[in-house]
Amino acid sequence: MNTPERHPRVGQVKEVTSLANPLVKDIKALALKKFRDQQNAFMAEGLKLVIDALDLGWLIRTLVFAKAGRGNAAVEKAAARTVAAGGTVLEVSEKVLSAITRRDNPQMVVGVFAQKTMSLKDIRPTDGDVWVALDRVRDPGNLGTVIRTVDAVGARGVILVGDTTDPFAVETVRATMGSIFAVPVAKASLEAFLAWRGSFSGLVVGTHLKGAVDYRSVDFAGKPVLLVMGNEQQGLPEDLAANCDRLLRIPQAGRADSLNLAVATGVMLYEIRRSALKLEGRS
Repeated sequence: MNTPERHPRVGQVKEVTSLANPLVKDIKALALKKFRDQQNAFMAEGLKLVIDALDLGWLIRTLVFAKAGRGNAAVEKAAARTVAAGGTVLEVSEKVLSAITRRDNPQMVVGVFAQKTMSLKDIRPTDGDVWVALDRVRDPGNLGTVIRTVDAVGARGVILVGDTTDPFAVETVRATMGSIFAVPVAKASLEAFLAWRGSFSGLVVGTHLKGAVDYRSVDFAGKPVLLVMGNEQQGLPEDLAANCDRLLRIPQAGRADSLNLAVATGVMLYEIRRSALKLEGRS
């Protein structure tokens, strides 16, 4: 088979079997942040994630599926939607798909999407809205889990402050389990974030070891809430702590002196959103 051109006409379906194919090399390169930034793109694995992203209006550039997916109605529908959106569809061997995902047992479908972030100036919280600000979060698993939890509790989005891990890294996207497509993410320098925080009309809270207030004693209902969380190594820095209305603490009874960032954020989010969360069929 002839090697396809590097930039095929959009809306095409291509069959690819070679790891040396330039299209495959471009997708594999998305494992590195510099190439994600250059291409303004990222990769998501799994048919459900691809369908969710398409349903939520994300721009798909390339759909990659294993030959085993040929004849699968859902895969073929996703391929048709990709072509209709002007994207390229690649039918590949399992060897190629394993190389792209760096997994021995890869998902049948991989989508390459354009990155999308939100601007701070477009965040205008109203009563009941909850946003999470993460200071210099380092671990992609933690970030992905926080994004997934924000989605689960019905909070509005995540603001990444300072030099953080990439929300579009493969590991982060995997940890979100698809919530990366449902949760708006904003990025800001510390200075830009503090300037924006000055116009925030709701309650700004942070967890801190010096906090004297039990997080369960605060009434969060009916107002915008901004939850500010420090990073894994240093916790909440003083400049951010000074800009919180309340410094809260999660009680602990064991020997551990701290909680994992994603766990602590989850505990806080479920408390902040407690009045809004109901089991189906219960009043």
